Amino acid sequence: MTTSGQEPATRRRLDVVHSAHHPRYVVWELTLRCDHACTHCGSRAGVARETELTTAQALEVVDQLEAMGAREVVLIGGEAYLHEGFFEIVRALSRRDMSPVMTTGGRAIDLALATKMREAGLLRCSVSIDGLEPTHDAMRARRGSFRDGLRAIRAIADAGMVVQANTNFNRLNEKDLEPLYETLLAAGVKAWQVQLTSPLGRAADRPEMLLQPWELLDLLPRIAELKKRGFRDGLLLMPGNNLGFFGPEEALLRSPFEGGVDHFRGCMAGRYVMGIESDGAVKGCPSLQTASYVGGTLRESRLASIWNDTKELAFTRARTKDDDLWGFCKTCAYAEVCMGGCSFTAHGFFGKPGNNPYCHFRAMEHRRRGLRERLIATDAASGLPFDHGLFELVVEPFDAPLPERESDPKQLVKIGRKPKRMDPERASST
Repeated sequence: MTTSGQEPATRRRLDVVHSAHHPRYVVWELTLRCDHACTHCGSRAGVARETELTTAQALEVVDQLEAMGAREVVLIGGEAYLHEGFFEIVRALSRRDMSPVMTTGGRAIDLALATKMREAGLLRCSVSIDGLEPTHDAMRARRGSFRDGLRAIRAIADAGMVVQANTNFNRLNEKDLEPLYETLLAAGVKAWQVQLTSPLGRAADRPEMLLQPWELLDLLPRIAELKKRGFRDGLLLMPGNNLGFFGPEEALLRSPFEGGVDHFRGCMAGRYVMGIESDGAVKGCPSLQTASYVGGTLRESRLASIWNDTKELAFTRARTKDDDLWGFCKTCAYAEVCMGGCSFTAHGFFGKPGNNPYCHFRAMEHRRRGLRERLIATDAASGLPFDHGLFELVVEPFDAPLPERESDPKQLVKIGRKPKRMDPERASST
């Protein structure tokens, strides 16, 4: 209820939504152009797509997002600030009472740029920090990237925006978890999203970098301990949608408040989440594989039509355990609620959703039976943005001898499974 007698703008916008589901949370890739060429990048960013939306076309998309009831729009890339219309788009979103925020690598963000972003209406900015300096620079494939990221964090805070951070964890950087918490806390970060590196894009070319499912048995309790510390320290740690799933720390991890009882409620792609690629391709989540989940393009169709009428956007809206889950997930006690966990992660391993090996509960159940699951890379990825390879899943005794795995960081970031075509990673990142 409001005291002015006028309903909030978000409620007015929902009056025009014709679907029970609407894209409340939108992640919009403005351009694939990037000033990094990260070794784990799902979109293989570096060079712009040939048919990216112009500023005028992007502003038309803003109008359509307002009509569909969007509340928060996260601008990403590549690097969003490299799009020629970045500031116009931020201003347009802000004028329409949608919350414009950004996720960035931070390479060019100094106080002047951060101030210009805030003046345009940007509310929050999340800087990707992938570990301590040696690890971060190795994953980002550029010396000095870590220092640039910390400079960006300071600039964003000094400009008056809320500063956040995000990290993909894998075999290369999981050892940095606790000291990275201290670094981000000292830098003034207020919220930190942690997730798992999945075999998407360039990460699919580096299977040795990926965690094995049983390694979650160590990682998840460590994250949970930091979550408890964060409540005391004023640093809110939240899991991305591909981390967790019904281990003993589930409520702690998912809840934004101490003592909360939140839990994962299934993949929200196409229900309340939407992704837009820089050429106008629309899918239910920004990380979903382009080849399988794009329902249409905004160059040819209206957003409402793509959202309401295409099977690619609707695949999570009427899922059932019997029809859509398989493998362990179909037999799981949490199947009806979880519905196979993170869709793009499962698809990245097996070419379809419905059976997700990155699950804490699943790893615990196998361990209870004296077993573990091991992922073995088989088919290579295509080399296109948001692509995937294939993996075989082996169930074996928990204490079975393991194949030798490379531990040298320089080796883990090297391509271990070449994609089937040239990747923009080879383009200059300067």
